[in-house]
This record gives sequence, structure tokens and C-alpha cells, in this order.
Amino acid sequence: MSFTTGGSFPASIVPAQKRMTLQDNYLSFDSSTGGGTFAQQYLPELYEAEVERYGNRTIGGFLRMVGAEMPMTSDQVIWSEQNRLHVAYKASQVTNVNNDTSHNAVLTPNLANTASPGVAQSSHAIRVGQTVLMSDVATGLIVSKGVVQAISATTCNIAVYGSTFNTGGAGDGVPAGLLGVGNCNVFVYGSEFGKGSVGMEGSIEPSFTQFSNSPIILKDNFKINGSDTAQIGWIEVATEEGQSGYLWYLKSESETRLRFEDYLEMAMVEGEKMVTADVPFDFGPANADQDIKGTEGLFAAIETRGNVYSGFAGAAAPGSGALADFDEILKNLDKQGAIEENMLFLSRSTALDFDDMIAAVNGAYASTASASYGLFDNDGDMALNFGFSGFRRGSYDFYKTDWKYLNDASTRGMDKEIDGVLVPAGTTTVYDQMLGQNIRRPFLHVRYRASETEDRRMKSWVTGSVGGAYTDTLDAMTVSFLSERCLVTQAANNFVLFKGA
Repeated sequence: MSFTTGGSFPASIVPAQKRMTLQDNYLSFDSSTGGGTFAQQYLPELYEAEVERYGNRTIGGFLRMVGAEMPMTSDQVIWSEQNRLHVAYKASQVTNVNNDTSHNAVLTPNLANTASPGVAQSSHAIRVGQTVLMSDVATGLIVSKGVVQAISATTCNIAVYGSTFNTGGAGDGVPAGLLGVGNCNVFVYGSEFGKGSVGMEGSIEPSFTQFSNSPIILKDNFKINGSDTAQIGWIEVATEEGQSGYLWYLKSESETRLRFEDYLEMAMVEGEKMVTADVPFDFGPANADQDIKGTEGLFAAIETRGNVYSGFAGAAAPGSGALADFDEILKNLDKQGAIEENMLFLSRSTALDFDDMIAAVNGAYASTASASYGLFDNDGDMALNFGFSGFRRGSYDFYKTDWKYLNDASTRGMDKEIDGVLVPAGTTTVYDQMLGQNIRRPFLHVRYRASETEDRRMKSWVTGSVGGAYTDTLDAMTVSFLSERCLVTQAANNFVLFKGA
């Protein structure tokens, strides 16, 4: 059987009576000469399974590891944190008076740089009869002690121990290294009174420092028209949550949900408050001039109220400079809450710096070419483990893990500003304004808006006239997502943010 050019098939195609692969009975998919020819003999082999070339793409999970989520009903969450117990002032002024009447030094505490409890900015908390220790700001090695004999709202008249009041010599009064504006740190260490004297005048009322944060509203949606939903294309997928199976157009909806869930955590980590309060923003004709306040995220809270360390390990050889840097961090933690257990969430480069730091203090590692740490006693036929998941230094325990958010090429892996964060483990005690009592909360936790009738932790709903929803005349299906939440970072002075140099 044959056909002419004007027949049902092109002249070059001769159908076979049986399923046989012959040179004149296949459809060509690549010919550009027309006549109904096509490009290739056989249909392409189709892999219906999606290739997971990026593995698990979600970066969430950090807050689930270190915190909790709790509802709230207000536009603002307020919490209180204790102040330090002892009275101390940094970078204060000392003047040497050298007289034999009541004092030989005048101390002017720096009211803007105080750790004192219950003190207004207009006055200090040092009282008559208390004994104080003064040290120089530059080195902390020049020390002088004295007893307070008279006070005003902003100054203290101090009789320095061991000084001769009326000689006026070079060694009289306080050491020269303490004299001048901003040269002296001072703290109260006790008191001394004479026999038969009256009691201490005045008292210190304990106070607290109050902090607040406001929730933000996050939104996203996925939309598909009705015609596209009728053209079903199946694909086998494995989701980031470990589930597998076949999806069609809702594959995009699934990824939109995963992306939004990541946004919920990323916004809590990266959130910033507006420098100018209540900035109007036009959200459209029906919602014009809405105020934008922003919210305080984890990084902003640590930079404002916590500890920031830049250039960990510096440009030194791997491991060589990291231990000295880390010891400086420990010394600073001693001055804060000294919480024994802490977690390190690090970028890949900083995590390797920590591994090298720990390995470098191993005697055999440092003195020989062979490593002495690892799996199975480092048998030559076994695998070696050159990483560490935890270690102890001083009185502190540290548990180390990589933070995917800092490594992913589409998130913080794009820049080098943040190298990691140290988060204290456990809970802290705070005063809850709503309950009127002290409560225990994780140092990091998320507060979301909720009531008996409305839960805004993570809302999703379907609108349109496609996919089972019949809410309007739009020939499409829209899946909407919404959340309203903020992060509470309590006791931020116990956190450390590692930043690039």
C-alpha cells in the first residue's frame, strides 16, 4: 500500500501492517520541511519522578529546636527582665580634692552607663557609709578603695583608705590613673559605720527593665485558573517532610506552603523595627495608609541587647586563633548570666573553625601528622570523624550544629555578615503582666495572635470557583496563607551573635 503526496500520510511514510520498526513507517519530529513530519523516531523516555537536586530545600526548624509557640490576644507583648543586683557605674569621673575635712576624692557616677537597680537617670544609688572600689577603665589594674562620707544627687564625697588627707603630696588621695572624666569604674562592696551611729539612710527599691515587641502579619497565596486544572499532568515527588507520591497542579500549592512556612521563621530571625514609628503604607484603595511598625527579630535583639563578636578566628591558620577568641567570649559570658548549657548554630565555615579549634588542643594532633580523634580508635581501615558535635570549656557545655539558613545559597548563604549564633539552653523566669506573676519561658519563643474564635498561628483557606470552592465567580482557585506573630527574645545578654569581620 502506498500513498501519494495529497493522501492522508506524507509520501515518505508507509504504514506497516504489523508493529515493526522499518525505515519508512516512523514519524520524524525534527524535520522542518513540513508535510506533517516530526522530530524523532520514538517518543522520548519520560522520567516521571522529580529529581531532587537540592535535597531538602526548607530552612525552617531553628525556632522549633530552641523555643516554643504560645498564643496572645493583644497587639503588643510586654515582658520584664531583672536588673543586676549590685550597684556599679562604668566610665565615671573622679576628682582628687586633697583636704582634711571630710573627703579627699569626689566621684561623679556616669548615670548613662549604669548597672544599678532602681536608679533614675537623674541620681545615683550610692549611699553614705558604703565602701566602694574604683578601678581604671584602661587596664583595670589601678585600684583604690574608700568610704562614702557625703552625697548629692550626682556626686559622692569619698574618704580614700590609706591616704593622708592633709599632706597634699603627690601620693595623696586617689592614684592619677583614676583621675579625669571617663577614667574610673566603680562598684559598692560593703559599708562601714562607727560605734553608736545611726543606721543606713535611704534604701534601694528593686526595679526591672521592660521590653516589648509587636506582631506582624504575613501573607502569601497560590492561584491557578480553571482551565489549567483540567489539564492534569502527574509527577512523582518527594516532599521536604519525607512524604512521597503523585501530584498534579497542587505541586505548586505544596511548594507555596513550604515557602510560606519558611517565611514564618525567617521573618522572626531577620525582623527589624521601623526607625520612624507608624510609617504609613498604601496597601491599595481599600486599605490605604496602614501603619507599618516592623518587629524585632533575633538578630536585631542580639545586636541591641546582646553580645556581638566579629571576626571569629580571624585570618589565622585553621584553629590557631579560634581558641583565644572563644575564651574571650567565655569571659564575657561570665559577666552575664553564666548559663552552663548553650547551643551553637553556625555557618559551615565557622563550624569548621570550631572543629579545628577543638582538634588543635589535642596533643597528638598538634605534634604528629596523624589524627588521634575519630571513630573506631582511628583504625587505618575505618572512617575518621573530623567533626565535633559538642565540647566543654571552662564551666560551660556547648552543643554545635550547622544552621542551614546560614548556608543555603538562596538565603543567608548569599552574604557573609552572620557566621552563627550562640543560644542559651533551658528557660528563664519573667514577670507576666497579664497573669500578674512570675512564669518560666524558653529564652526564645514565638507569640501568635489567637482567641476563642480566631487562631492566626497559620491560617489557610481556598476561594474561587475551582477545586471544590464556590465562593465567587472567578474562574480560578486561590489558596491563601496568613499568620500574625512576633518573636520574644528574653535575656538577650546571654546570646552571642557571630559576625564576619
